[in-house]
Amino acid sequence: MIDARILPLQRAALQPPAEWLAGRGIGADAISVAGFLLGLLAVPALACGAWTAALVLIAANRLMDGLDGAVARIHGPTDRGAFLDISLDFLFYALVPLGFALHDPAANALPAAVLIAAFTGTGSSFLAFAAIAARRGERSAAFPQKGLYYLGGLTEGAETIAVFLAMCLVPQAFPLLAWGFAAACAVTTILRWRMGWTAFR
Repeated sequence: MIDARILPLQRAALQPPAEWLAGRGIGADAISVAGFLLGLLAVPALACGAWTAALVLIAANRLMDGLDGAVARIHGPTDRGAFLDISLDFLFYALVPLGFALHDPAANALPAAVLIAAFTGTGSSFLAFAAIAARRGERSAAFPQKGLYYLGGLTEGAETIAVFLAMCLVPQAFPLLAWGFAAACAVTTILRWRMGWTAFR
């Protein structure tokens, strides 16, 4: 919901470190993979209840997700980079609820499963719209520099990360946060279905 608004600030903040990395020959794909591996480490941290470590790893993953795009704009974006970025992002989003479920299956497994299912709805509607929009030669006016058609909604990247960080700060509230965010994701999915139904008729 707010990604387009914060994008200019994000790009301005990430430009200096991106130029430093690009100047040393570090490519966007390497940053994407390194960021995903850091995010992957958040799963055992969450499972063990190491909330501060998990928060830092999740934040590091998201920071590197922004840096890979900034470096890609310096070196020149590629289709492979766009594919890698979105593929790793969607898997990472599903892994965070899994970590909470592993920590306390009795309390967290069901809300985690519902949240992952909700992510499937937002992710599939996002990618389906992007695939058809690309075939029609359309690009998003709000995100013209993205590697694929970026369809917004009530729950975008910024909201997802804010909820993940809140879950780490108040882990006992995970079920409530997961149920609430799953409901918001369901609204996003329905709105995207409607948008696709209208745009592609």
